[in-house]
Amino acid sequence: MNNRQTKPEALIARPDADGNGIDGSQRAIRDAIRDAIVDRRLAPGTKLTETDVGALFHVSRTLVRGALQALVHEGLVTVERNRGAFVANPSPEEARQIFATRRIIEPGILTEAARHMTPSHFRQLREQLVDEGRLMSERGQSARRAEIKASGDFHLMIAAMTGNAVMQRFMDELIARSSLVISLYGQSTVSSCGHSEHTDIVDAIEAGQLDRANRLMVHHIHHIEADLDLRIRRANELRDVLLP
Repeated sequence: MNNRQTKPEALIARPDADGNGIDGSQRAIRDAIRDAIVDRRLAPGTKLTETDVGALFHVSRTLVRGALQALVHEGLVTVERNRGAFVANPSPEEARQIFATRRIIEPGILTEAARHMTPSHFRQLREQLVDEGRLMSERGQSARRAEIKASGDFHLMIAAMTGNAVMQRFMDELIARSSLVISLYGQSTVSSCGHSEHTDIVDAIEAGQLDRANRLMVHHIHHIEADLDLRIRRANELRDVLLP
């Protein structure tokens, strides 16, 4: 493995090279909304009113509009004419495309990250796994949200270890959009991202078995997708809903 290092304390820090002219206030709003989507505190279809968001952050509607537009570019928010902005509501086909993309992209990210991993990075990954295991044993909504976030953070940590800000931003978007999909279509009440599978992946990387680690990553992503119910449901007829 290469001696070049990504400092452990820099892991999961969101890259700031947006390239879209977003300012500090807009970035803070964008990140807060994105984090709430990833943590599943904002459900798909939730209306994001510029006036309400502006009041919460004590900023103008213009700044809120810029932040929401940045989230539109990431696929996390949609804007409907004459209705406003909403947390995106991905279709089953979009869900399939997101996970197909992850199966193609994440093995490459893992391979690149492994070239730069040091003992410090492995310690951080092991600490992350301990946190995941602890959260799995806790109960309640806040613990559940923390567990979901920790599961996504594992994938973001690996992307950060590449030292490539473009890869990290791409994974930010994929993990956030995956969270939306799992919110809509997930069937399991357990973690959306298998803790034991994460452990197996780290073990394989540390043993230098990159081919095995990549196979495990692809299997892991298949496993997440397999827990989704992506069947197209027909709209309920009014009489089906109202009549006994």
